[in-house]
Amino acid sequence: MFGLNQVKNIVGILAGNTLYALAVVLFIVPNELITGGTTGMGLLFEQVLGVPLTLFVSLFNIAMFLLGFWVLGKQFALTTLISSFYYPFILSILQGFLGNEVMTQDRLLSCILAGLMIGAAIGIVIRCGASTGGMDIPPLVLHKKMGISVSLSMYAFDFVILLGQMVIREREMVLYGILLVLIYTVVLDKVLVVGKSQIQVKIISKEYERINEMIIHQLDRGTTLMHAETGFKHSAYPVILSVVSPRELALLCDRVHEIDADAFMIIHQVNEVKGRGFSMAKHYE
Repeated sequence: MFGLNQVKNIVGILAGNTLYALAVVLFIVPNELITGGTTGMGLLFEQVLGVPLTLFVSLFNIAMFLLGFWVLGKQFALTTLISSFYYPFILSILQGFLGNEVMTQDRLLSCILAGLMIGAAIGIVIRCGASTGGMDIPPLVLHKKMGISVSLSMYAFDFVILLGQMVIREREMVLYGILLVLIYTVVLDKVLVVGKSQIQVKIISKEYERINEMIIHQLDRGTTLMHAETGFKHSAYPVILSVVSPRELALLCDRVHEIDADAFMIIHQVNEVKGRGFSMAKHYE
């Protein structure tokens, strides 16, 4: 019996793969753009050896699925199994329905729109704990084994695939392909952290006790007091460390300066926060 979270993940995986296939059918194939990943390799084999795109994608996805099962585990493999079979299926369906549809003949516009759609599609699928299969799996394997960024290794693989297509395509098309890969890797990074980024604040003030109480009782946020000493006067003021949402930052700044107009604040964005009040429910004592 599937739980609610599992159902949401399956729906997200299907939606992400459908979005990916739409980008290929509406923008990449009609404008003869080149791209990286399994689709890029499939287009190369189709043009050089006459292997149908959907056939190559199906066979390659099966091979990468076995690699993911061996290295990344059963749970990952089971969720990726959906992509491995659904993506070729939905790609062939959309090619049948939209194969003659041309949204735009502007290659630059097609490159931008396809990059946005593919980046969002891969990001959605990865956030659901799976991948779109194929060439998405080697970067995840490298990330697990060596800690290499998913987007960085994905870009490296895609760049090699694009270079391989230089022998059969115009150089200008390769440049479009590089732009496409750059766009979707940037979008992928943004999608992976969307809704997770928070604001970390460090506050140095002689009124640290009042500020600490304000953050805890008025903003309902936790704090950590770090022992510190000012460099000029050697005053021992604890530094208040807290994490708030972007929407709470302005209110926090106003409240801090109401208490101490001379308070020194260090503010920066963090990609993700785990723990009570963020990834877990709040617990009051």
